[in-house]
Amino acid sequence: MTTPSIPKSKNSNSPDQKPCAETQLQKFLQDLPRLMLINAICTLIVTYVMRTHSPLLESWVFSNCIGFSCYALVRIIQHLFWRTRKPQPFFFFLVCLLITPLGFVAGSTLAAAIFSYPLLSIFSMQWAYFSSFIGLTMVISLISVWSFWNKAKISELAAEAEAEKAKSAAIERQALQAQLQMLQAQIEPHMLFNTLANLQGLIALDPPRAQHMLSQLIVYLRNTLSASRAEKTTLQQEFSLIEAYLELLAIRMGKRLTYTLSLPADLREQTIPPMLLQPLVENAIKHGLEPKINGGNIHVAAENDAHFLYLTVKDTGLGLSAPHAASPETHHAGLGLGNINLRERLQALFGPSAAFTLEANQPEGAIARISIPFIPHTSS
Repeated sequence: MTTPSIPKSKNSNSPDQKPCAETQLQKFLQDLPRLMLINAICTLIVTYVMRTHSPLLESWVFSNCIGFSCYALVRIIQHLFWRTRKPQPFFFFLVCLLITPLGFVAGSTLAAAIFSYPLLSIFSMQWAYFSSFIGLTMVISLISVWSFWNKAKISELAAEAEAEKAKSAAIERQALQAQLQMLQAQIEPHMLFNTLANLQGLIALDPPRAQHMLSQLIVYLRNTLSASRAEKTTLQQEFSLIEAYLELLAIRMGKRLTYTLSLPADLREQTIPPMLLQPLVENAIKHGLEPKINGGNIHVAAENDAHFLYLTVKDTGLGLSAPHAASPETHHAGLGLGNINLRERLQALFGPSAAFTLEANQPEGAIARISIPFIPHTSS
């Protein structure tokens, strides 16, 4: 016996807007439980408070017919006058009040037809309660309109909050990417100066080795600068960068460093964010192999299953129990390239579907592994 109405949507002129009939049906299905509850409350009021001496089932049918009639009239008026625009609250509430008597008459007529009651006798019987019926219908209508209005407002605010959250996440990703690219463009001076110093010494003592070192330095610089200008890189390019970096260190560290790279042919063109593996390799060298007297081996691999791409850096260095590696976080999560934390970067780029794990390697060393969603590369 109520007039629920739902002022919901904002202006929308997008070409992919849902058809009006489908939108109205969705709104009706969303409002149906609350509408039925309000109609049930009206039934109890009419039967047990107003004591009209009508059977409970009959009061329930009349309440629902009046309630749905008022609902339909409000929907029609809203569509005719406001369509997709959001109505002004005062005028909308005023319209609901004005059409309440019409909804009451229409609903009573429908209920009388259902029970095959003579329409005149129904209205003559209701006349004694007419002012109470109309008053009750108006009060319940206003409460219903207010309830549905608040529900729409809450939904609106929730949608705005989600949009703002998505916008903030996008800004965070952009800021993180900009920070990473800025850091990528700044080659670590310590590593670069050490390489140039070694190169200077090798030019006189071992020219072929110096030539090899220079060519690897050029490859490393070219790949690093290229990565600093791109949001995506391929695994082939990332592995080329890592190979040049490890080759430079192998020349400097001599027999103390050996390495292997494993990149399946079908993953070479797979795109990833730049510098995902490089920081792991840098830290494996810095914290695991370089401090170790006899050095060790580092193995870099990429593999995948149906859902994830796995990037692994395995070393035989000092491991996680070494004095300098007080915790896994200090061992690998500093990750070179400034203070960007790997887990924060993965979270910003991929959300909770990405993961970073660090565990001990047997019999010595550490294993760092990144897992990110696998989207198969398709050639254009």
